[in-house]
Amino acid sequence: MHYRKIWADTIFDGYRFLKEQVLIITEDGTVETLLPLKEAGENVERFEGLVTPGFINCHCHLELSHMRGKIAERTGLVDFVFKVVTERTAGEEEVLEAIANAEIEMKKNGIVAVGDICNNTITLTQKQKGNLLYYNFIEASGWLPALSKQRFERAKEIYEEYNGQWAISNAQLKTTQNSNSIVPHAPYSVSDDLWKEIQSYFQNKVVSIHNQETRFEDEFFKQGTGDFVRMYGLMNLDNSHHQPTKKSSLQSYFNRLTGAEKIILVHNTFTKQEDIDYVNRHRAMGNGQSAIDNQRQCQLQTPSSKPQTFFCLCPNANLYIENAMPPVELLRKNNCTIVLGTDSLASNWGLNILDELRTIQKYFSQISLQEMLGWATINGAKALGMEKQLGSFEKGKKPGVVLISEEKTEMKQVLF
Repeated sequence: MHYRKIWADTIFDGYRFLKEQVLIITEDGTVETLLPLKEAGENVERFEGLVTPGFINCHCHLELSHMRGKIAERTGLVDFVFKVVTERTAGEEEVLEAIANAEIEMKKNGIVAVGDICNNTITLTQKQKGNLLYYNFIEASGWLPALSKQRFERAKEIYEEYNGQWAISNAQLKTTQNSNSIVPHAPYSVSDDLWKEIQSYFQNKVVSIHNQETRFEDEFFKQGTGDFVRMYGLMNLDNSHHQPTKKSSLQSYFNRLTGAEKIILVHNTFTKQEDIDYVNRHRAMGNGQSAIDNQRQCQLQTPSSKPQTFFCLCPNANLYIENAMPPVELLRKNNCTIVLGTDSLASNWGLNILDELRTIQKYFSQISLQEMLGWATINGAKALGMEKQLGSFEKGKKPGVVLISEEKTEMKQVLF
């Protein structure tokens, strides 16, 4: 068998920086091993810069790619959501072309897998080409209780079509992975009745939800006031059924995700310490432990706690919509498992995980590149349940190989 031997100034293996190491891969990009340079023998290819596994984009809306530049920056979340709902319509040819171009952009930028939000099946044809790996989050939304059954049936119909087509694709790709889930859009867009309809679909799945993206979200759940009331008025939606919980948004819905294998909380721009404490308590108590054990596990952040919870950051989208950054230091202080996403081209200037890293480092210069690359690779792979294939240079994996310039400012080349 023919192997390629890749030697760079630095290799990031998914966990740490390595020097004077050579990555040995097969012709199709499958990892064989990492060897010290002195043991690698002949025909070693030398590259300047940093070599890393391919990036994992844990949150994207590929179906909105045709909306690039159509919504002004800093509108605030409520007006942004209203514009997406009312202005997303376009011709099928335009939408499909934008989807194909967005996928090309992601691949060029070193992204190898995507957690993609789906409200329809428009992206399915492109995804079946196998250019990138996808976990499809079939989004259920509906604030009117009377429409909950209808909205659920629509989500289930999309889910079943994805499952059917994915089975064909999996047979061709020789994998059994079923990477489709029905998920709630956001706590402010899913009625209690709709929650009840979709909860059985969380079992042993990866579930994502938009979380605390604006400060008005907590206000709405605590007091029933704020900008979301205006949004329901703009959309002519009857909000009289809503009863404030007097708790934060996250604390009002999180226990409904019980049964999921993994939870991806997306954005978290206004998440606070008490919310993180709540997540940790809920995870520990879900294992039937004593109060003392619960406290100990909250402190230790035991990785095996179920469901595993990941905090997905999309900083460029947060700046684009709300001109705000997520509480990265708070998440780090609490040893939260961080992953990264790009959101959509309706809410971002591009689909580039490296750009998200640059933005985080601009605002939090104390965070090392090594740590952030872990968020972008192995953490993301674990969040999407793809860690057996992606995220690190370990034998048998096919994680993609990306070369970044020495200055860490630009993608130089995608080797695989």
